[in-house]
Order: sequence, then structure tokens, then C-alpha cells
Amino acid sequence: MDKEKALAIVKPFLTDARYEHTKRVVDTAVELAAFYEEDTAKAETAAIFHDYAKYRDLMEMEALIKNEQSLPSELLVHHSELWHAPVGALLVEREVGIGDPEILSAIRWHTTGKADMSRLDKIIFLADYIEPGRDFPGIEKVRPQAKVNLDLACFLSSKNTINFLLSKNQPIYPDTIFAYNDLFLKVKENLHGGKDLNG
Repeated sequence: MDKEKALAIVKPFLTDARYEHTKRVVDTAVELAAFYEEDTAKAETAAIFHDYAKYRDLMEMEALIKNEQSLPSELLVHHSELWHAPVGALLVEREVGIGDPEILSAIRWHTTGKADMSRLDKIIFLADYIEPGRDFPGIEKVRPQAKVNLDLACFLSSKNTINFLLSKNQPIYPDTIFAYNDLFLKVKENLHGGKDLNG
């Protein structure tokens, strides 16, 4: 899909600030995709639509989660902030007509992650986390790894997310834990190599 057309579709569903965030995620995702020799067109499309359902009515999203077999009901016992990614993938397919399973997967998992993420999944997951407008504790350790070791960068972002949720006494979505464990096994030698990455 043409970039400008896609952005025009998504813009009415976002606040101005979230739209600017989306454009930064697009730039970051395309840059990472080119670096890791991933399909840049798919990365661009997934990034444009990653927050498509971010501001959908919570009752609408709740009804979809309850009624759609493709959406796990356990989402309902976790913070509604997690709903927009899987619901968004469903709505992007239905309302926009994007049926590419790789793009839809990257949208679905960009918030929680999961075990065995594809390279495109990881790129969108990471681009959303490190886009230049983001500024929070721990990100300074993630950004330098983005073009060194994709798995390590995703692991560090996953670890930061889990630590943040623990600090707020919040439950952790199971797939986030699965993502952390899977990525840990992929990068444990890097971590045991020391530096300051395991701090």
C-alpha cells in the first residue's frame, strides 16, 4: 500500500501526538528493516498501522475480545492498554483489507511480544520502543544495540517492560514472559559476556 494513502487512513484514528509517534516508528522500522535485510515495504505498512486501534472505544474492543475466537479472552484480565495490538490486527484486516499474515503478526505482537517472533515482529516491536520521541529509563541501553544485535535489543526492551510492570505491582501478560524467556535463551552468551547490559 502507498505510504501516503496508508497514513491518510490511519490519521483520523489517532491523536496528533500519536500520529507523530507513528511516523517516527515508520522511519525507525524502515531503517531497521533495511539494516537487517527485511522487507521494508512490509515494515512500513506494519508500522503505519501498529496503533490503528489505540483509541478505539473500550467497550467495542471488549466485545471483540469476547466474541472473536482469534482473540484470547485472557486479554480481559490484563490492562486495556494491551488490547489495541491484537484488536488492531483484526481491524486492519477487516477494515483496511490488509491480509498479509506477516504484517498482521507484527501489528498483533508489537506491544507484548511473544516467543519465536519473526524478524519483522521484532523490528516493529523494537521500532515502537526506541523511536526518537521515546525517553524513559533503560532506553539508553537498548538504542545502541538496535543495529548490533536485534535479539539483544528486543530482550533488553522486554526486560525493561517487565521491570516497569513489577515496579508498579502490575500483572505481566503471559506472552511477554514467553518473549523474555525466548529472547534470553538467544542472547544469554552476550549477557554473560558482561559489559553493562545485565544491569
